[in-house]
Amino acid sequence: MITKRSSTTKRWMVGFASVGAAALMAACGAPNEPVADTAPGQDPMSQDPMATEAPDSAGEGGSIVDVAAGNDDFSILVEAVQAADLADTLSADGPLTLFAPTNAAFEALPAGTLEELLLPENQDALRQILTYHVIEGAVPAADVMTGEVASAAGSPISVQVDDATGEVMINQAMVTGADIQASNGIIHAIDQVLLPPDLAM
Repeated sequence: MITKRSSTTKRWMVGFASVGAAALMAACGAPNEPVADTAPGQDPMSQDPMATEAPDSAGEGGSIVDVAAGNDDFSILVEAVQAADLADTLSADGPLTLFAPTNAAFEALPAGTLEELLLPENQDALRQILTYHVIEGAVPAADVMTGEVASAAGSPISVQVDDATGEVMINQAMVTGADIQASNGIIHAIDQVLLPPDLAM
């Protein structure tokens, strides 16, 4: 089962260093675009001294793909990663952060969309969608703040943190499970599939 959202999600960071981003985007077949700047006065590498240990450390011995494959809630995601030929990329050293749509998120797509995306002729579009869920660096829930960050697909994703409730939105998707650990990064489960603004089908 997906880990419950931690109270530490009240502080999220999206000011990632650009070191290594070009290599990640090249590996994913994405355009080389710079990482978005943080808001003025923010320290992109700030650490939360109150941060707790990740609630799910069972996957630390395997890659992001291995951990996702071992979680029944991510079976459709794993199928899509394999269809997009991204398993090796997401198993690389990283570190990476994956905003992982659950099975329910994929099933909420318009009827026939998922089946169409899994067709071999739509592999490029599927790769674009999946890399839009990946950012450079392993970013735990305690280290994130509201802002924008470049995805591996090139287009930025928006993060909004509700300080009152601790809810975190990635574009229009809500984080439903934080800090699922892998050997090459972190997975945060989300309840919708993110679609790049420049998606070409």
